[in-house]
Amino acid sequence: MKFDEQGLIPAVVQHARSGEVLMLGYMNEQALQQTLATRQVTFWSRSRQALWTKGATSGNLLRLVEIRQDCDGDALLVQAEPAGPTCHTGEPSCFYRGLDEAVLAQRLPPSGILIELTDIINQRAATRPEGSYTAKLLNGGVDRIGKKIGEEAAEVIIAAKNAAPDELSWELADLLYHSLVLLVQQGVPLEAVWRELRRRHG
Repeated sequence: MKFDEQGLIPAVVQHARSGEVLMLGYMNEQALQQTLATRQVTFWSRSRQALWTKGATSGNLLRLVEIRQDCDGDALLVQAEPAGPTCHTGEPSCFYRGLDEAVLAQRLPPSGILIELTDIINQRAATRPEGSYTAKLLNGGVDRIGKKIGEEAAEVIIAAKNAAPDELSWELADLLYHSLVLLVQQGVPLEAVWRELRRRHG
């Protein structure tokens, strides 16, 4: 098996029963060994530089059925049974867009930071570490979180009326963060927001 200069090998995930291609990820030796040991498909996150078990946060795990390597040994085919939607958008497969849509989406700013931030908030919700601001918000429930959202929304309006673009982006970031905390507290996945936006756009 051939790993690249970064110690990674591309892994195409295929639905073991339907044959549908679900996603593309990257594995290093550690991710491959963990996948084989746990039977849960695990990748190496190039952005976070850490192991990433697909669906560990959302519950949409990929149960390993079989792994095959291609004729050159530089790519893997991972056959798995998904526990739910594979794509973070809520779609069954990450390959749901036609090429025209994909090209159009490249013009839009990436939303990956919102996904990463939601993952962190979910971790805080699970562990509730002492001294964590996010944990304090979650412990305060909808009343505390809702109050902060109201305060941040007011700050956004003030920044806009003051024609202060730097302040506006700062306050909007705060508003988005507290809104994500509310989504986690309410048990609403970020994917539900994406689906609603797509429904309105379409």
